[in-house]
Formats: sequence, C-alpha cells, structure tokens
Amino acid sequence: MDPAAAPAPAVPASPLADTVLARLTELYAPAADPVRAEGAAAYMKHIAPFIGIPTPQRRALSKAVLAGTGRPDERDCTAVALRCWRLPEREYHYFAVDYLRRHVSSCSSGFLPVLHHLVTTTPWWDTVDALAAHAAGPLVTADPALARAMDRWIDDDNLWVARTALLHQLRYKEATDVDRLFGYCLRRADHPDFFIRKAIGWALREYAKTAPTAVRDFVEGARDRLSPLSVREALKNL
Repeated sequence: MDPAAAPAPAVPASPLADTVLARLTELYAPAADPVRAEGAAAYMKHIAPFIGIPTPQRRALSKAVLAGTGRPDERDCTAVALRCWRLPEREYHYFAVDYLRRHVSSCSSGFLPVLHHLVTTTPWWDTVDALAAHAAGPLVTADPALARAMDRWIDDDNLWVARTALLHQLRYKEATDVDRLFGYCLRRADHPDFFIRKAIGWALREYAKTAPTAVRDFVEGARDRLSPLSVREALKNL
C-alpha cells in the first residue's frame, strides 16, 4: 500500500492530549542543543530534524510532562500519537512511541490504522522497530484476529510495513507463532533491501533464545533461500 494514497487518520478531540502536547512543547523546546541536534540528524540519515535532547534528559522531561495526567483511553492515545507525529522534530515522535509502549493496552484492534500511519510516515528503524515490538505485537496478542492483518502487512510493498510484520513477535518467546515467523521469513527472503534482510535475521535470532534448535534447523533448511545477512544475524548467538 502506498502510504501517500491513504488519508491520515483524523485526530480525535482529547483534553488529555491538549494537556500533554502543551506541556511537551513547553518543556522540550528550551532544552534544544543545535550541535547535538545536527549530529543526531546526521546519524539518522536526516530522516527528520532533531531538537538535540539526550535520551536520559528527554525521558526526565517526559516524566514531568506526564505527571498527574492519568491513564489514557484509545482516543487519547490516538490524539497524542498523531499530534506528536505532526511535529517535525524526532524527539516528539520518540515521546509518542514511549507513550504507546506504556499504554497500548488501552487500545483495541481499531488502533491498527493509526499504527499503520505511524509506521509509514517519516519511517526509520528508530521508531518502526519499537512500534513493531511494543505496539503491533501487543495488539495482536490482545486480538489474535489481527494476525490476519500481519499476513497482509508482510506482503506490503512498503518495506517498513513488512518489517513491522516480521518483528511484531519479537517479544513473544514461547508464545511465538512459529509457522508465521518462519513463513514470513521465507516470503520475504528474496527482498533486496537491507532492512528486511536484517529484520529476518533479527526475528530469528530473538526466537533462537527460546528455541535454538528450531531456528538452527530452519536456517539450515532454508540457507539456499535466505540472504547471507539474514543467516549471519540468525545464527549470531548459536
């Protein structure tokens, strides 16, 4: 799916989001460090501008932003995430990712179009990977019917959507749907992009912590189909 062809989800009204965004911009902006911002932007291939706040300071500021705000519902999560994503600086996107990691259990399967928008808008590994493991994964756990959506995402032309499908089970351990994991790896094994080949290896390497023999056997059996990068990453700790 071409993300440009799909309209952005509407931002719902949310007094909680009003409070959070007002505090967020009030506290983040004065912490700007232009030199650090330029370095961060260069490291992230200039996918987005940065404010230049180091992670420990950013998280301390975020704690102050959220003090006393209470637990959000799905409407609040949607509003916070979409409004953060409308801001250009990457630290606001990181705030949204952290917020969803903490509160994704408040969201239903209806949040999936919002997640798709986040994954396909200003996408790079720094946000996509966390959204895959800590938002997509929990959503599918809460509503197993969403696995069928991941079956569509794995075949998506957008590499970040496919990468999300590959990585959504990253934290599942014994609950991993092994047939899906191995099937996804084979379905995208010939993908030319580094980020897909790396994700295949990463997903397999993570599951190898739970089932090393199964992963080793799968990789050996599929070695002629998997890229050398995927094989190397999958077997790194075996």
